[in-house]
Amino acid sequence: MSGYLDIIFLLVLVVVIFSKLKSVLGTGGEDAKVIMVPKEQFEKVYQELKKTTHSNVSESVDVSELPPLDRDLARIPNFNKNIFIKGAQKAFEMILIAFSKGDLATLAKLVSKELFVKFENVIKDRKEQGITAETDLIGFVETEVESVKFVDEDKVNLVVKFVSEQVNLLKNAQGEVIEGDENYVQKISDIWTFEKPLNPRVNNWMLCSTKKC
Repeated sequence: MSGYLDIIFLLVLVVVIFSKLKSVLGTGGEDAKVIMVPKEQFEKVYQELKKTTHSNVSESVDVSELPPLDRDLARIPNFNKNIFIKGAQKAFEMILIAFSKGDLATLAKLVSKELFVKFENVIKDRKEQGITAETDLIGFVETEVESVKFVDEDKVNLVVKFVSEQVNLLKNAQGEVIEGDENYVQKISDIWTFEKPLNPRVNNWMLCSTKKC
């Protein structure tokens, strides 16, 4: 275990050294030179950076002091809230557009089997009626994780609130708008639930339910 921790420390140290050098020196050009540092000077710098690194580690946030939601999020292996939010927004956009276009192949990769069946039925009904949908996602006003639920000790669900601006239209077989206004931007609130196994090797979240606020 100590050897493993040493490797982690060295990786952190390399990042710290690189970031500090970059902040001082910037990015080197083609004529950049390698400067040999005397061992004594290197040891001094090494010890100072080591203190800084250990200080940063010791000052990391105590999970027990976090709010309930953040404590639950900390239980998810390899979870990073900022990265998840960006991924959730991208998934929201892809699913929204795929549903609008009737792109079942894309939906099958991003949503659970149960939700896929519901989407498929709606798309099928539209086709039978000759109705087409058009969706233009203008942007996000808010995206926030609202709650966490652990299911059967091996799966986790995240409930996410999306507030977005969209233009949505439904057109008949003649191309006439039967619902919506192409000049009207709607502010829409959605509650989507994503799920994934707690297995740290699985990082793909699937959409399993949706509802309007």
